[in-house]
Amino acid sequence: MKWEGQRESDNVEDRRSSSGSGAGGLPVGGRGLGIGGIVVALLVSWAFGINPMTVLGLMEGGGGGALPQAEQREQPAGEKPKDPAGRFAAVVLADTEDVWNTYFGRAQKQYEAPRLVLYTGQYPTACGTGDAAMGPFYCPGDRKVYLDLSFNDTLRQRLGAPGDFAQAYVIAHEVGHHIQNLLGTSARMEAARGRLSEREYKALSVKLELQADCLAGVWGHHSQRSKNWIERGDIEEGINAASQIGDDTLQRQAGRAVVPESFTHGSSAQRVAWFKRGMESGEMKACDTFKAASL
Repeated sequence: MKWEGQRESDNVEDRRSSSGSGAGGLPVGGRGLGIGGIVVALLVSWAFGINPMTVLGLMEGGGGGALPQAEQREQPAGEKPKDPAGRFAAVVLADTEDVWNTYFGRAQKQYEAPRLVLYTGQYPTACGTGDAAMGPFYCPGDRKVYLDLSFNDTLRQRLGAPGDFAQAYVIAHEVGHHIQNLLGTSARMEAARGRLSEREYKALSVKLELQADCLAGVWGHHSQRSKNWIERGDIEEGINAASQIGDDTLQRQAGRAVVPESFTHGSSAQRVAWFKRGMESGEMKACDTFKAASL
């Protein structure tokens, strides 16, 4: 991606100097799963979506409801990142702002951009304590995307998804969850939780995640049309990232049998298909996974 010299978002909080250092701890809530189950939960949470606490709750058969409000301490305004990885994240976020501001504006609606928090190790959020082991996640409670940039190494080395467009896809996917929050999709899903069985809720979670993949593709479509900054091979990086973080692939990596009934994000084929659908159409209406005859 030809990102140097592009606008950087002002909605980035670089908290890396004030973050905790306990990045190695496993999230609370994995009791009874065994280390294999925890590994699956972390891999699934690394797949750019729901909070891993929710994944652990679903795997244990619990409701996996929203985490209690974290104690929020007053924070001074975060500095703008100065390192290349931080600046790249700020550029990508800025471009999601440009794309979605324009898209919402055409529908006579106002887009409220999320904030991106860069942290190291651990950091308090409205959804509980963010931990580097969780990977990137979106917290609807404070409308912020949380990202420990060491995840880029995990993406490249552990998940087999190198490249800057793969990293951009991570951010675009989380912004997709923000859009779902703005449109009330996340709230409707949460409201349905008590009426659904564990299996039914997991199926709903798959639809939510695949829709976020599609929205990331919609961003990519309009981003390229406006900036022409996606280079040869970049799209393939995004497709590869979507493939590498499918539930079936992650379960195999964890040494487990593939169990479609346990999926919370969708198979590799599904994630690729919905990302490509958004990328090719550039339309949010193409991303209605909840009404799709098949995924």
